[in-house]
Amino acid sequence: MNRFDYVRATTLDEALDALAASPGAKVIAGGTNLVDLMKYEVTRPSRIIDITRVPLDRIEDGPDGSLRIGALATNADTASDPRVKTRFPLLASAILAGASGQLRNAATTGGNLLQRTRCYYFYDVGTACNKREPGSGCPAIGGVNRIHAIQGASDHCIATHPSDMCVALAALEARVNVVGRGGERTIAFADFHRLPGDAPERDHTLADNEVITSVDLPDSDFGPHHTYLKLRDRLSYAFALVSVAVGLKMEGERITSARIALGGVAHKPWRLPEAEATLIGRGADDAVFGEAAERLLSGARGQGQNNFKIGLARDAIVRALHQAAAGTPQSQTDKRVR
Repeated sequence: MNRFDYVRATTLDEALDALAASPGAKVIAGGTNLVDLMKYEVTRPSRIIDITRVPLDRIEDGPDGSLRIGALATNADTASDPRVKTRFPLLASAILAGASGQLRNAATTGGNLLQRTRCYYFYDVGTACNKREPGSGCPAIGGVNRIHAIQGASDHCIATHPSDMCVALAALEARVNVVGRGGERTIAFADFHRLPGDAPERDHTLADNEVITSVDLPDSDFGPHHTYLKLRDRLSYAFALVSVAVGLKMEGERITSARIALGGVAHKPWRLPEAEATLIGRGADDAVFGEAAERLLSGARGQGQNNFKIGLARDAIVRALHQAAAGTPQSQTDKRVR
C-alpha cells in the first residue's frame, strides 16, 4: 500500500496551501477516477487533499442567460437541475449517457474534466506507457488499439479522452474557471484539454497548483435541435467508441448555427469550427451532413484494429445531425436498438 498524507480542506485557501506544500499532492472530490488510479498504482500521490467540504457545489444563474456549475456539483445534480434540462439539454443528455447512476451521484464537474484515459496500457503498470512514464514508449501503436484515437494522435500516444460530459461542454463552448496562488483565470474549453504531441503525460492546461472552481455555460439557443449520440459495445456503463454532440439553430429547414463535437476519437473532445461552417445556410439532408462529416474527419487515421471507427464516426455524425435537425434527440433512457 502506498502511504500518503490526508488533508481535509474547508476553504479554497486551505486547499491551495496544501497543494503548494506538497508538489506530489492530488485533489480528491468524488474520487471515481483517482481512487482507481491509486488502486492500480498508476498514480502514487504523496498527499490527498479532500475538497468535498469546500463550498463549490452550487449551480447558479449568470448574466445574459449563462449558467455557472460549481466544480463540486455532482453529475447527478447537474443532469437533473431544471435549468440544465430546460436550457442546456445537450449537457443533461451527455451526462446521462455516462457511467452508472451510482457513479453520477459521486462524480463531480471538476473531476469529470480531469479524468484520465482508459487505455489498457496506461492502467497496466507492467507495460510501457508514455502517458504514465514519459519516454517509455506507446505499445498501443501496433498493439491492442481498438478503442484508441483516429484524430489528433501522435507518435507518442494514441489514447482517447473518456468523458461524455466534456463532449457536450465542448459543443456548448463552456469556460473553465480556475484559481491558484497566482490568482483566478478562465480557460476556454477548447484550450483546456491537450492533444498528446510529444508530452502525452499532460492531459490539460491546468497548472499543478490550480483548482477548478466552476464551469460557465454561455446562453444557448439550440432549443430542441440537439442530440447526444453515443455508440458503445454495450448499452450500460461503457465508454464511447464514438460519440457525437450536436446543437443546431434552425430557421425553417435552414441551418443558421451549428456545433458538433466528437468523443471517443481523440485525446480531447474533437471539434472543427470549419466543419460546422459547411452547414450554415443549408438544408438538412444527407449530402450536406455527409460533407460536414467528411470535413470533421479529414485527416482521420486508424491504427489497425480501430480502422472501423472512421466509418462509424461518419455514420454517427450524419445520424446525429438528422436527429438534431428534426428535433428528435437521442434518448439516453430508451433501451431499444435503433
